[in-house]
Amino acid sequence: MPDPAPSTLPAPRLRTRFTDLLGIEHPIVQGGMMWVGRAELAAAVSEAGGLGIITALTQPTPAELAREIERTRKLTDKPFGVNLTILPTITPPPYDAYRRAIVDSGVTIVETAGSSPEPHMEFFAEHGVRVIHKCTSVRHAVKAERLGVAAVSIDGFECAGHPGEDDVPGLVLVPAAADALTIPFVASGGFADGRGLAAALALGADGINMGSRFLCSAEAPVAASVKRRIVEASELDTRLIFRELRNTARVARNEVSDEVVRLLAAGGAFDDVRSLVSGARGRRVFEEGDLDAGVWSVGLAQGLIRDVAPAGDLVRRIVAEAREVMLRLAERTSG
Repeated sequence: MPDPAPSTLPAPRLRTRFTDLLGIEHPIVQGGMMWVGRAELAAAVSEAGGLGIITALTQPTPAELAREIERTRKLTDKPFGVNLTILPTITPPPYDAYRRAIVDSGVTIVETAGSSPEPHMEFFAEHGVRVIHKCTSVRHAVKAERLGVAAVSIDGFECAGHPGEDDVPGLVLVPAAADALTIPFVASGGFADGRGLAAALALGADGINMGSRFLCSAEAPVAASVKRRIVEASELDTRLIFRELRNTARVARNEVSDEVVRLLAAGGAFDDVRSLVSGARGRRVFEEGDLDAGVWSVGLAQGLIRDVAPAGDLVRRIVAEAREVMLRLAERTSG
């Protein structure tokens, strides 16, 4: 499907507590996706008034992350952030060095995900960095607020990647978070258009975070076949893997994810699927376009995605749609 011609028309600002906190125009965040969160995409989202995110661990070294941050700065002078995903591994990345590269590069917005941000909070606070912590439950969001994060991004069960083990969808999770938090938060999982943004605001969120929608943007550094599959797929075309291991992940349905589900359902252990789910195989999907080369993340929101569009156009379109939805509802319920 050809990319629509980009639009240069600005969208009227949609102001919330989240936009005020970060100095951005619109409450739309581009998810920090592994292998995808690079300069061109992040800059396009930020330039349109949203918050673009570079993914730190996509860069092989802290020095290369610093270069990617500099590349982003050459593309936009608007605020953008860096995602730092913290996961327990046999050989952990040099998180301290990545943190230092972020701060030394002058970045003041960091999205943390995975494990608790607690080990990183003192360092970031000392350097004036505002932390947005991504989590999948109200209890984790409340704990993050106590730790001093500036905002939370809360993932409903619809999201790509790891939705946690509670299986609470956004329609319940978002208002529950609104009742429990005092800091700004954005809703994540299942959002792809202006209807979703308007709904998130109505449920008490201060904005939305989108991964799958921006994965299917012109600037996303993934193969065209991946974007076509997202456009063609429905909300039924994902699989939940690792359920038996209590490390659930939502990925695209393909030969590999079907095999992983089969093996684990039959009593298999992680070692039985390790070679199938390696990150190197998933990266091949994005870079080479072989949709069955490995597992790759996509959310239920793919059922709402109908085109491949420039990321800036997506931001402007979604804000305009949200305004139209809210105006239409006001007219419908007035009098």
